Amino acid sequence: MATGSGSLSSLREFNRLRIVDFLRANGTASRAELSRRTGLSRSTVSTLVADLQRRALVVERAGQFAGEGQPGRPAALLELDPKAAAAVGVDFDHDKIRVAVSDLSRSVLAEATAAHDVDHDAQGALDLAARLIAETLEETGLERDRLLGVGVALAGPIDHDKGALHSSDVLPGWAKIDAARELEERVDLPAYVDNDANLGALAEVTLGAGRNARFAAYLSISSGIGAGIVVDGRPYHGHRGTAGEIGHVVVDPQGPICRCGNRGCLETLASGPALLKLVQESRDTQLTVREMIELARDGDAGCRRAIADAGQVIGRVVAGLVNLFSPEMVVIGGDLGEAGDLLLDPLREAVRRNALPAAAEDLKVVAGELGERANLLGALALVLMQSEHEVAARVAGSAAA
Repeated sequence: MATGSGSLSSLREFNRLRIVDFLRANGTASRAELSRRTGLSRSTVSTLVADLQRRALVVERAGQFAGEGQPGRPAALLELDPKAAAAVGVDFDHDKIRVAVSDLSRSVLAEATAAHDVDHDAQGALDLAARLIAETLEETGLERDRLLGVGVALAGPIDHDKGALHSSDVLPGWAKIDAARELEERVDLPAYVDNDANLGALAEVTLGAGRNARFAAYLSISSGIGAGIVVDGRPYHGHRGTAGEIGHVVVDPQGPICRCGNRGCLETLASGPALLKLVQESRDTQLTVREMIELARDGDAGCRRAIADAGQVIGRVVAGLVNLFSPEMVVIGGDLGEAGDLLLDPLREAVRRNALPAAAEDLKVVAGELGERANLLGALALVLMQSEHEVAARVAGSAAA
């Protein structure tokens, strides 16, 4: 059956947008990788990329190459033109607010941080975030019509139907507040809110240790313990938005009472504050998590034991997650993630001993690469993910011009 020119034009446009969407989701790729991941032939990819380059929508990243070209001819890495659009990210940490602006290549153009009691003063935190956003945007000199929106990281389970946190003792000042709507009113941009562990996971699979993993879990081990689950590059929320609340898995029914009301939740035994309470019983000075980790690295037996025991108990819970979810990678972040193999080695051993062999056979358990900026970078990635149709429309509109 003959194919009309209109159908061919639609097919070319569809394939152009497939390339644009892959670069939006992954940042960079060679022509060969685009061919493998989209299923298009190399000649088709080359033609479409050349078309997008002529229209100044796709550029070659200067001085960077993939190691998959012919000998002596490395393959150039492609990316969306960073100037096409920009995103704003906000991380509402417990005692501070971080704001950043990035372009489409995920390069951070401006960043600011300010101390604030986020947990108990939601309205003040939102006002301060709006001021920081205005300051960073002024620093970049970006035109307003280039902004796609604002991504927001909050340290609690999100009811995505209502745009607010579920009832939580973690952020008592945020109960029933529609954070997305409140911020939209202040900055006049679309706002997207998600749990901080979900956004840490999104950042690590986009930019960090889990880059390009289709099925991954991310654990943030800090004042609490949360997990983000990523399926095909997107955070998995579950029916009520509470997927990943691994810190409230009960591991000792007779253990300490948790803030959630249960006894012996994982975070009462293996979070940063829980470990500090243990090690400080045998010393006079007050420690921070970072100081405890440094002492452990220097050979302090008590600190090493506390971290190793935490790794074992976390590993047993992660083994259950591995059996149920079967990720290809588990990324460990948060304050305690800085302990590296002091934590990871006993954690890996506990997973190996307690997970199904088939599920754990080629599982990778690795330290996160993005540190305390993971949630903020994930908030930026959230905007690009949520705005994919707008990005595609802008590209399609430019291509048709």
